[in-house]
Amino acid sequence: MKVSVLKRAFIPLTAAAVATALAGCGSQISNQASAGSSASGGSSCVDTSGSNVKVGFINSLSGTMAISESTVFDSLSLAAEEINAAGGVLGKQLQVISEDGASEPTKFAERAGKLIQQDCTAAVFGGWTSSSRKAMLPVFEANDALLFYPVQYEGLEASKNIFYTGATTNQQIIPALDYLAEQGTKSIFLVGSDYVFPRTANKIIQAYATAHGMKVLGEEYAPLGSTEFSTIVNKVRDSKADAVFNTLNGDSNVAFFRQYKSVGLTAESMPVVSVSIAEEEVPGVGLENVEGQLTAWDYYQTLDTPANKKFVAAFKAKFGADRVTSDPMEAAYTSLYLWKAMVEKAGSFEVDKVQAAAGGVTFDAPEGKVTVDAENNHITKTPRIGKITSNGLIETVWSSPAAVEPDPFLTSYDWAKDLAK
Repeated sequence: MKVSVLKRAFIPLTAAAVATALAGCGSQISNQASAGSSASGGSSCVDTSGSNVKVGFINSLSGTMAISESTVFDSLSLAAEEINAAGGVLGKQLQVISEDGASEPTKFAERAGKLIQQDCTAAVFGGWTSSSRKAMLPVFEANDALLFYPVQYEGLEASKNIFYTGATTNQQIIPALDYLAEQGTKSIFLVGSDYVFPRTANKIIQAYATAHGMKVLGEEYAPLGSTEFSTIVNKVRDSKADAVFNTLNGDSNVAFFRQYKSVGLTAESMPVVSVSIAEEEVPGVGLENVEGQLTAWDYYQTLDTPANKKFVAAFKAKFGADRVTSDPMEAAYTSLYLWKAMVEKAGSFEVDKVQAAAGGVTFDAPEGKVTVDAENNHITKTPRIGKITSNGLIETVWSSPAAVEPDPFLTSYDWAKDLAK
C-alpha cells in the first residue's frame, strides 16, 4: 500500500533569480540554500514505500545542445538499466523520469522544479552548459534536492546540493595549458561561445598566460548555436598564434572547424585544443575538419582498462556497434553509480543523509578510480590530452601520472588568487 507523503509547496524560480544565476559565475556559492527558501523546512515528497524509487534525467534532447546531450541521456539510461539488473538501490528499482531542457537555461530550471516537486525524484542527473547549471542551482538549493552534473566546467563554484562528476578547471583547462607550454607554445588565440563557461574559463586562461609568459593574441565569442565564423577564423589566421584554445559548444563547432579549414588552417599549422569536442561530436564536425586536432578531457573511449572495456562493450551492445563513448557520457554513467554508493553507504535516500555519507565514496569508473571530495562535492579525475585520429577516435598523447584532487576555486595557484572574488 502506498504511503501518503507531504509535498512541499513549489518554490518558483523568478526571472530575477534566473538572471542572478546566469550572471553569478565569479563568486563562490554558499553551501546554504538561498535566503528566504525553505531548504530545511517541509518534507520531501520522495516515496520509498514501494518497490521503485524515482530518479530524474534532464538533458537537451532538442536545440543546439542536443548533438551532445542526447548521448549523455543514453549513458545514464545504460547505468540505470545495469543498476536495476543488479538489484537496484537498497533493493528498489530505479524509475526514470526524463525531461528535455531544450538547450534553454530557463527551461532547465522549470523542468528541474517539476522533477523535484511534482515527480518527487530522489535525485536528478544531467545538464550540460554552465548556463543550464546556474539556472538550476537555486532550484535545487531552495528545495534541498540533489543534482549530479556530469560535464567539465569553469570551476569557481560549490554547492552542497550539486555533485560535480565532470572535470573542474585544474583537472582539464590548466593541464591543457601546461601541455601547450611544454610543447613550446608562446601565444594563443581564444575562441568561445558567448555564455558562462567560455567567458569564465578564458579569464582563468588569461591569468595563467600572464603568469607563464604566454601571450593571448585575441579573444572572440560567438552566440551559442552560431554558424557564422568567417570573421573570427580570419582574425585567428591573421594573428599567427601558435595555437587556439577552443571553448565553443554544440553545433557551433561544426561551422567553426569547417571554416577554419577553408582558410587554410590545419592541425599542423595552428593546432586547436578543444574542451567540448569528444568522440560523439567528431562525425558531426567532420573527421576531415578535425583530424589531428587536440582535445582535453579525463576519459577517452580508447582507454585500455578492464572497467572501460566493459563500459564500451555494454554501451555498444545496447545502442549499436557504430556508437562511441565520450567523457561527458562516462561522467554521467559514473554519477549514477556514485549516487548508488552514497545511498547505500547512508542506508537512506534522504538528502541530508546522502550528503553526509558522500565524502570518500569511490567508484572504479571507466576513466579510473574516482573519489568524492567531501569539502566541495567534486571528484578526483585524471587529466588527459588526446589527438583525434584517422578512425574518428581520440588517442591519449599525454596523461597525468595520477588522479588529481579537485580544486574548483584554484586555491593552490598563486596566480589565480583574485579569480574567485
